[in-house]
Parts: sequence; C-alpha cells; structure tokens
Amino acid sequence: MLFRTRDIAMIAVMLSAAAFTYKTKHDAEAMRSRIYSLQSQIQAEKDAMDVLKADWSLLTQPGRMQKLAEAHQEELNLRLMEPQQIISMQRLREIPLRPIDDVVAEEIGKDLTITGGVER
Repeated sequence: MLFRTRDIAMIAVMLSAAAFTYKTKHDAEAMRSRIYSLQSQIQAEKDAMDVLKADWSLLTQPGRMQKLAEAHQEELNLRLMEPQQIISMQRLREIPLRPIDDVVAEEIGKDLTITGGVER
C-alpha cells in the first residue's frame, strides 16, 4: 500500500502540531520557572525589608537616642532647646537667606588650598 498525498500531508500536519505543542509546553514551563524564581526573590526582598524595619525601629527608640545624645553631648556640642529658639513662620520668613557657601565657610572655614584648576 502506498501512502497517498493526503496521508503524507496529514502526517506532516500532525507532526507540526506535536512540535508546536511541545514548544508551547516547554516555553510555559520555562516561564513558570522564571515566575517562581521572581516570586522567591520578591519574598527574600520583603524579608530583608522586614529585618531593616526592625533594625530601624530598634535603632531609633527614644531611650536609645537619649543615651547616645548624652554620651556624645560634648563631642557634638549638643544643648537643650531653649523656648526662645521656637519662632513663628512669619518670623522665620523675615530672616534673610544667605548663600550656602557662606554658611559652610563659617562652619568649617575656607579652603586655602590652591590647585591648578582654580583661578586666583
């Protein structure tokens, strides 16, 4: 018995359908694997965020901050806030703004180093 053209065409269609089904299944499994991988990465990041939040909560406890402030009071030149330091927004608007370079220069002093890239 010889194969007819129609039989050969049907076999070719069935092989093509099987190949397409295999490729689709393989792609879907690869995608599922990628999704599981991403989900586990997301969970790991969420867990890390929870740990960081717990650390932040521990580090910023008022009692701990108070002890640190007292321990480093002299080094940081910390003082208690005086009532006259609190002013209204209107009073704050009346204070003239100064360029940040002037403020920084007052705090740390001017850099007297002259380099080749700076005009004299």
